Amino acid sequence: MKLLFPLLFLLALNLPLAAGAAETAAASDPPAPTEPRIYVKRVKMDFARAYQRVFTGLENNGYFVILEPNMGRNLAHFAQRWGENYNRSMLEQFRSIVFCNGWYANEIGNRDPDLLALCPLHLTLIHKEGITSVLFVRPSQVAAHSPAKAVATELEQDIVRVIEEALSR
Repeated sequence: MKLLFPLLFLLALNLPLAAGAAETAAASDPPAPTEPRIYVKRVKMDFARAYQRVFTGLENNGYFVILEPNMGRNLAHFAQRWGENYNRSMLEQFRSIVFCNGWYANEIGNRDPDLLALCPLHLTLIHKEGITSVLFVRPSQVAAHSPAKAVATELEQDIVRVIEEALSR
């Protein structure tokens, strides 16, 4: 039961994105996004080291880490049930960092309360064959047609800066 909450929490965070992706895929000739909806940073770095650097970078730049679900460990409990369908991507590590910044949450909520669905934000880190990848749904893409787009874009740029700085040291 203790492991079920973090799994359900993260699944709930991603349901609106999955639903939007399904709608886009079903539409005929959907317009291509001007930039990828997911920011991806790949580095040749030990997973634990990359994870700690990103975590520390967030905490040192005004972001409060709320939860650190180890999704890989949680999903491993289903390995026997899912059989050969389990972890077909052969990921060696799979963790998330759930975080928020009160100032940005307030500013986004002031402009478009519906976009508070972004709070808390999360990063996903995966590792395979010596490469750690940091994955982040771009708030600017979620807010593309919102009065909060400028703040969401600023928030995104700040988080990308934190990730880049954390992994370039």
